Amino acid sequence: MILGFVGVAIFSLTLPATRVAVVHLDPMFVGLGRSLVAALFALAFLVAVRAPWPNRAQWRALACTAAGVIFGFPAFTSWAMRHVPSSHGAIVVGLLPLATALMGAWIHHERPSAGFWSAAAAGSALVVGFAVYTGGGSLNLAHLALFAAVVLGAFGYAQGAYVTRELGGRETISWALVLSAPFLALPVWQAAQRSDFAQASAAEWAGFAYVTIFSQYLGFFAWYKGLGLGGVARVSQVQLVQVFLTMAFAALLLGEKVTWLMAAFAIAVVATVAIGRRMPVRRA
Repeated sequence: MILGFVGVAIFSLTLPATRVAVVHLDPMFVGLGRSLVAALFALAFLVAVRAPWPNRAQWRALACTAAGVIFGFPAFTSWAMRHVPSSHGAIVVGLLPLATALMGAWIHHERPSAGFWSAAAAGSALVVGFAVYTGGGSLNLAHLALFAAVVLGAFGYAQGAYVTRELGGRETISWALVLSAPFLALPVWQAAQRSDFAQASAAEWAGFAYVTIFSQYLGFFAWYKGLGLGGVARVSQVQLVQVFLTMAFAALLLGEKVTWLMAAFAIAVVATVAIGRRMPVRRA
């Protein structure tokens, strides 16, 4: 449980750190560049432990993992953080645990109960309602990007959980990063041309370093290790505190205003996620 909480605490700083980094750095440079740099650490780790090569089926699962947690989630959240506060993003991303469970049910051909679907619908309605309210009566592109990040992140988490049982958590994220590196080089180089490096402050580079080293790599070490030791169903419940940690970090580090209405939405969303995670899911 402690390892699970450490992983969640690391991930909770991702949105605030990203919001700092994208002031003068191009969002795609931050979102994809962090994975490209993290791939260097991953390669060094795989060589050091002499990790065996994945088989063909594992490569396919790693490609799906990379599509979600290395390309999709970082890219969409980085773009969104240039347009909405990280405390707003925390509420939308709060649906990630429930979305991951839905993706897992789809991938493994499971049948969620009516209670599960009801909780998922209620949580989604709350998040959409919050997005519409803060968007002045309509969904803006930043909120749509966050929704896309949730879907892709959930897909990557579900695929990663599947292959982790065979490769191990550290090896899974490391191989996914190394697999992605050749496809990241060109878009990162193009995004670098759009970045204003001369104006980027030390704080912005610190934010980029954080999401590279911790959010994209070391956080998965603690998270997957905790899931392996304590069980996915039990330890994953720690993820429910992530939305509150992100809002707290946004207020303390960035000075973002967290209103009572935002706190109420966050509590309601977390409640639906907690209920949904306890609903039965049957095997097909």
